[in-house]
Amino acid sequence: MATPATTPGTTGTETTGAASAGAASAGAEAIRTWLTERVAYFLDVRPQDIAADDLLVEIGLDSVYALTLCGDVEDEFGILVEATLAWDHPTIDALTAHIHSELAAR
Repeated sequence: MATPATTPGTTGTETTGAASAGAASAGAEAIRTWLTERVAYFLDVRPQDIAADDLLVEIGLDSVYALTLCGDVEDEFGILVEATLAWDHPTIDALTAHIHSELAAR
């Protein structure tokens, strides 16, 4: 049976990207910035054009991008989220607070 390839100096059980230990302690501002940049990318706008209290659905985030955002949040922060994340927490501020509290609860 083949074993998964690992990078030299790793055991193969480490997480990559921001889902590492650093993401677990991510500050609210870092989360807000990441979310704003991600949503801006989906909407093809500049991050500074998105206010933290804009309703995501009103600025154009559709269900496909909302679901994609869920997967991106899971990958980036190493937490499981519901598929309704963007509807349950409909602004960048609300998403930030939710993700920050989930990370703090670990």
